Amino acid sequence: MSARIALVTARAARDLDADLPPLLAAFAAVGAQATVAVWDDPRVDWAAFDAALLRSAWDYTERIGEFLLWVERAAALTRLMNPPPVVRWNCDKHYLLDLARGGLPIVTSEFIEPGADAGEALRGFLARNPCASLVVKPAVGAGSRDARRHRRAAQDEILAHMRPLLAAGRALLVQPYLPSVDAKGETALVYIDGVFSHAFRKGPLLPLGAGSTDALFAREEITARTPAADELAVGMRMLRGIPFGKLLYARVDLIRDDEAQPRLLELELTEPSLYFPHGAGSAERLARATLARVTGGQATGAKPDLTVM
Repeated sequence: MSARIALVTARAARDLDADLPPLLAAFAAVGAQATVAVWDDPRVDWAAFDAALLRSAWDYTERIGEFLLWVERAAALTRLMNPPPVVRWNCDKHYLLDLARGGLPIVTSEFIEPGADAGEALRGFLARNPCASLVVKPAVGAGSRDARRHRRAAQDEILAHMRPLLAAGRALLVQPYLPSVDAKGETALVYIDGVFSHAFRKGPLLPLGAGSTDALFAREEITARTPAADELAVGMRMLRGIPFGKLLYARVDLIRDDEAQPRLLELELTEPSLYFPHGAGSAERLARATLARVTGGQATGAKPDLTVM
């Protein structure tokens, strides 16, 4: 019997995740039954799957407690990839501090916890960081929701952004906005089973002074990019710095600092878009790597029916 794989999404994302169609086709090509399943759908029998591959559960950020409980339940019934310890660590951007303590090059990152004095925290950040503008985003967040870029001088605007999020019990991440983003964008490096697969460029997402997106995610400008040698070197350092061994998939998002050195903006290990069209054969590589972890054997090449739940 062919392996059954759940591609885990959210109700609001299932028709928006451009990675799903090529991944469904890739699993069919390597002889697996791939099914798109919504993470919080009570009708889904997770025990019926040999593995559940987290893909686009992009609504988890406002329901983090519920989502992490589901992660544990699903992992008790099937093989969840990436596994629960990785998800718990990566879905909260405090992981950046772990990487920084390990000596890895990250964008300067400071956190403001619920209960803190927002004004005092902001003044301290600005005193330590002579940036022209800064980014404020939730520590648990995705798709640029509730993330904004502010002018340094717009302190009333910044505090009006911060205070409701803190009052709602959400920790905040504050970072200097690096000007290289406007000129060069971000470089996203995709790794499958610990091996570099492909890269792409992400254009600027946060217009200065604009409100945050009301959609499930902010639309991204994605184009082809061949990564530089120093970006690939930093990417491998980041993978080695992850405290969980070799992962099935990972995305490393880099931007250049004022000295043109690549620094980590985010490490995407839970539900990253992988933009398979920018890596020939990448969807099939992910499908094969998934099956190898599930079965330890070879894909058959059979083409079973595909199902969408």
